[in-house]
Amino acid sequence: MLGTQQLVQLCHRMLGLEALVHVSTAYCNCERERVEETVYAPPAHPEHVVTLVQTLPDELVDRITPDLVGDRPNTYTFTKALAEDMLIKECGNLPVAIVRPSIVLSSVREPVKGWVDNWNGPNGIIAAVGKGVFRTMLGTGKRVADLVPVDTVINLMIVCAWRTHLRRGEGVVVYNCCTGQQNPITWQSFVRTSFKYMRKHPFSEVVWYPGGDITSNRLKHNTLSLLQHRAPAFIMDLAARSTGNKPVMVRVQNKLAKAAACLEYFTTRQWAFADDNVQALCAALSVEDRRIFDFNVRNIDWDAYIESYVLGIRRFLFKESPETLPKSRALMRRLHIVHILTQVATVFFLWRFLFAPSNALRSIWRRILEFITRAIRLLAIA
Repeated sequence: MLGTQQLVQLCHRMLGLEALVHVSTAYCNCERERVEETVYAPPAHPEHVVTLVQTLPDELVDRITPDLVGDRPNTYTFTKALAEDMLIKECGNLPVAIVRPSIVLSSVREPVKGWVDNWNGPNGIIAAVGKGVFRTMLGTGKRVADLVPVDTVINLMIVCAWRTHLRRGEGVVVYNCCTGQQNPITWQSFVRTSFKYMRKHPFSEVVWYPGGDITSNRLKHNTLSLLQHRAPAFIMDLAARSTGNKPVMVRVQNKLAKAAACLEYFTTRQWAFADDNVQALCAALSVEDRRIFDFNVRNIDWDAYIESYVLGIRRFLFKESPETLPKSRALMRRLHIVHILTQVATVFFLWRFLFAPSNALRSIWRRILEFITRAIRLLAIA
C-alpha cells in the first residue's frame, strides 16, 4: 500500500508519463458475491491503517490484524482494497487504470506454453498431488474456479496501458481479468483433468499413484487427511529415522496443509466478476492486435491448457527433463498396480474383520454385491 502511494507521488513528477497500470486482485472485494468494474469503499481508512502500523509495536499490530481484516481470508486482499482507494484519492489527473486478475496460473502461450515460476496458489498443491503426497482438498467441486493464464493478464495490461493513454482525462478504468463469466471451469473439472495429465505425463520419483478428490464435507476431508496425509507421512518419517535418513514428510505435510488452508476460502465460494470493460477493450482492437495481444479468455481450451500446465510444473518447477518421461511412466504403471492391489486388500480386510463375523452385515454385503451385479448386467444389455 505504501509502495503504491510512493509510486503515485513519483508519477506526479514525471513530465512524459503515458499511463500507470495498477495491478490489484479480483478478490480485493471478496465480501461481495458480484464484483463490478468499479472501486468500492475501502474496509478501513488507508491513512489510519498506515498510522497504526507505523506507530504501534509489531506484537500489537499482529494482535489487532484479525480485527482489521475481519471476514477477509488474508491481509493481501485487505491491503489491495486499501491500495485501490488510496490510488483513486491521490492519482489526480494521472492516466491510471486498474487491472484485477483472479487466480493466476501458468502461461497459455508466451513466453512458452506452460511457463510457471512460483509455487504460489494451486501450483504447489497440484505439484504435491502429482507426486502422490496430497489427496484431499476442502472445496465445492461444482463452484467455478476462476483461473487465468499469466500471459492473458500481461496482454491485457499492455493493451489497457495503450487505451489509458488514449483516454487520458476520462478517469480511472477498472478491468476485471477473469474467466468465470466468459469461459468457466469448475474446481471438480480442473482437479479431474489435472489427474488425467499427471498420469499421462507423470513427475519423477512419484511416491504414490495420483488421485483423490475435492470435498465440501469437512469431517470427510479431515478424516481423509489423517489417513492419507498425516499417517503415511509419520510412517515414512519413522522409516527414514530407522535407516539413518532425515525425516521430512511430516514437515512437508504441515506446509501443504497451510497452503491448502489458504486456498479453502476460494475453493468453497464463488464470485461473479463483471468484465464489461475487458470485453469493450477487446472489441476496440484490430484483428491483428487481438491475435498478438490475446486476452480473450474464450479462446482458452481448458483441456489443452491444463495439459500444458502439468507439463509446465514438471519442466519449470521440478526441473525435470522430457527424457525422464519413459522412466516416470513405467513407475506410474507399477504404482497403479500397487494402488489397485491396495484397494482390493482393503475390501478383503473389511470383509474379513468387519462383515464376516456378523450375519446381519454379511447379508447386507451380499445384497450390495447382488445389486451391483444386476446393475452391471442391465448396463450390458442396454
